[in-house]
Amino acid sequence: MSAQRSPSDLNIGGRLREIRLARRLSQRELARQSGVTNALISQIEQNHSSPSVASLKRILDAVPMSLAEFFSDSDGSGDPSKVFFSASELREINPLKIFHKGTDIKGISLRQVGDSSERRIQMMHETYPPGADTGAELYAHEAEEAGIVVSGRIEVTVGSETRELKAGDGYIFDSRIPHRFHNRSDAACIIVSACTPPSF
Repeated sequence: MSAQRSPSDLNIGGRLREIRLARRLSQRELARQSGVTNALISQIEQNHSSPSVASLKRILDAVPMSLAEFFSDSDGSGDPSKVFFSASELREINPLKIFHKGTDIKGISLRQVGDSSERRIQMMHETYPPGADTGAELYAHEAEEAGIVVSGRIEVTVGSETRELKAGDGYIFDSRIPHRFHNRSDAACIIVSACTPPSF
């Protein structure tokens, strides 16, 4: 099994530059295709700016590449026939460094079953500690997603609709609609979710 990068150890700017050059894209071309400014691409690559989830998703969608692939050491050579995974084999893909500064994201965990680049579905075990928030800026990606709250409570915003879900409640929506997860309670929230096609 390939090693997984720790988001805190990842040089986001260097990684983005490596990916851009491998695709033979100029900063200007990547900016044009992703709908962000050339200055933002430059600032990210020099590690002078930490992009939001929404901004990084826009940039990676232009490549195209999922957040899971961006934060992974996987070269896509994982064993696609592997069926069972122990808890210790779930792959941490949480991009802690790209959430907005000033939001309380400490402890958020998104643990993926297997290598999503080898599958048509992405299955995750998500943990949101008390106060955790994916950021004031809603994010979106090309997929559909669904989940069931296993324990605790979570406030989910999808477009203009917001609902607090408790254990046993679920959700399903078009991930292209901007969305956000926020744990306003004093206990951790655990969710089991699926996303297809894999895009986070």
